Amino acid sequence: MVVVVVVREYDADRDRAGVEEVERACEVGSSGGGKMCLFTDLLGDPLCRIRNSPAFLMLVAETATGGGTEIAGLVRGCVKSVVSGTTHAKEPIYTKVGYVLGLRVSPRHRRVGVGKKLVDRLEEWFRQLGAEYSYMATEQDNEASVRLFTGRCGYSKFRTPSVLVHPVFRHALAPSRSASIVRLDPRDAELLYRWHFASAEFFPADIDAVLSNALSLGTFLALPAGTPWAGAEAFMAGPPDSWAALSVWNCMDAFRLEVRGAPRLMRAAAGATRLVDRAAPWLRIPSIPNLFAPFGLYFLYGLGGAGPDAPRLARALCRHAHNMARSGGCGIVATEVGSCDPVRAGVPRWDRLGAEDLWCIKRLADGYGDGPLGDWTKAPAGRSIFVDPREF
Repeated sequence: MVVVVVVREYDADRDRAGVEEVERACEVGSSGGGKMCLFTDLLGDPLCRIRNSPAFLMLVAETATGGGTEIAGLVRGCVKSVVSGTTHAKEPIYTKVGYVLGLRVSPRHRRVGVGKKLVDRLEEWFRQLGAEYSYMATEQDNEASVRLFTGRCGYSKFRTPSVLVHPVFRHALAPSRSASIVRLDPRDAELLYRWHFASAEFFPADIDAVLSNALSLGTFLALPAGTPWAGAEAFMAGPPDSWAALSVWNCMDAFRLEVRGAPRLMRAAAGATRLVDRAAPWLRIPSIPNLFAPFGLYFLYGLGGAGPDAPRLARALCRHAHNMARSGGCGIVATEVGSCDPVRAGVPRWDRLGAEDLWCIKRLADGYGDGPLGDWTKAPAGRSIFVDPREF
């Protein structure tokens, strides 16, 4: 029987049920092998992970046979301008890029070219909008995804940031006594971020739109205890020896996650830690939240800092964010940092819950001027990388 695959733009009225069925059938991250898998619930909004981006598109692959049609796969993408390097004068170079995310292929339609058809069509849209590069992110051990993008779609392995995850305990964490935490207004946060992340790869040109989004719950600056705060301009003119900053993004209102495939003994042990923590919160038992039912997360973005005490101050900020997530009913807090980022050492995490990511990149077309940057795909990695929360 001949199967015809048609790739077209997503239509909410026509495709929502079929898309949700594919999402339910597909695990996030590594595939198979008897491992636990992470499933996502988009809360009835398949566009939730891209709709806050400047330009976005969702495509579906529809199969047609004698018995009718069905959704075989889907992909999302967005286009934006991000920092790709700096000039000799240390001014940021902004480059228009396309980001491929949320590629899903129904298990019964895999290994017949559906994924590549979706990526090829999305790249055509990137080119139409003037994107010079396309990039994607996956887990390093997701062999099928890595093989598709690097083997068949022409992408190169580019950066290897780490997703650091910490569970939200039933008890609040004590605030740091050696740090003062200041909540910044959006204007001060924008000034600080444009100053500090001027050379950070993938820093978005529209950071003001990110910081003012309703899902962004605030930007926080940690200073050594007793250090005064007189506004962003004064801070940048004479910063303290050490400082750290981060912003909190409410992913919980966009989607939920769920761990499936966990052994019954593991689920029981996790439940026991919650019972003890609830009965005796003064013991501060590191209880494991119920990750085996749908749960939400807060994503920590814009994590950065300077000075010898930056990791310690970053830890104080993470504790503050943990308590925000606890009040918000989340199961975990997560962030993503470059492999050489100095604040990485201060981020509390449970390694079992995290992941090592692989970002791959592709130059979309010849004819673009190299300019002061050259070919970005061949540029060495910097110390930090900015992860846009809108597409986490």
